Amino acid sequence: MTDTAPDVDTALQRRLAEATGTEAGPRLDEHLDLLRDRLADEAAAVGTVDVFWRTVPSPVGPLLLCATDVGLLRVAFEVEDHDAVLDRVAVQVGSRVLRSARRLDDVAVEIDQYFAGRRRGFDLVLDRRLSRGFQRTVLEHLPEIPYGETASYARVATASGSPRAVRAVGTACATNPLPVVVPCHRVVRSDGTPGRYRGGEAAKAVLLGLESQLASGARS
Repeated sequence: MTDTAPDVDTALQRRLAEATGTEAGPRLDEHLDLLRDRLADEAAAVGTVDVFWRTVPSPVGPLLLCATDVGLLRVAFEVEDHDAVLDRVAVQVGSRVLRSARRLDDVAVEIDQYFAGRRRGFDLVLDRRLSRGFQRTVLEHLPEIPYGETASYARVATASGSPRAVRAVGTACATNPLPVVVPCHRVVRSDGTPGRYRGGEAAKAVLLGLESQLASGARS
């Protein structure tokens, strides 16, 4: 699954341009995105879509973004297999899953600002239905860890009201459906080593390094 498409013959591009009301010439991707967004708008207007999705580039690889009419539902790393994630979302939330870049533009902008160092927290509305029980409790505490800092699994367990549930905190963080936006990457082992991460240890190191560098730069 990618956001690119192969070149096609000019006749097809011309027909797509006529269908979208644009000038012929831009890459087919742009025409297809216009058609997808138009279809998404029509589907949303009549309530016939459950989940919108798109991908965005990032320093930790392409990120899959999924949203419902409630809010941002899922962020997934490439190592999770985006197609498999969409299949699970269809089972968990609803089978009417539609690609639309424009419907997730606000999320893409905040993600880009975060990786560019211009944003330290997210103002997005979240759809938290994929996390329940103690996991949800844990995840709701994570934004309390300041940007550029870390907290141990034990500390988060205490903050979540179950000091002995250190292993459960690790599982909650490792299965966070909204990584990056809900900062489970700031939770590390008591000895300071990173611990498990949904996007892999390398991705966690990138996120921690980014925040540490920018936070220390701001303090100096």
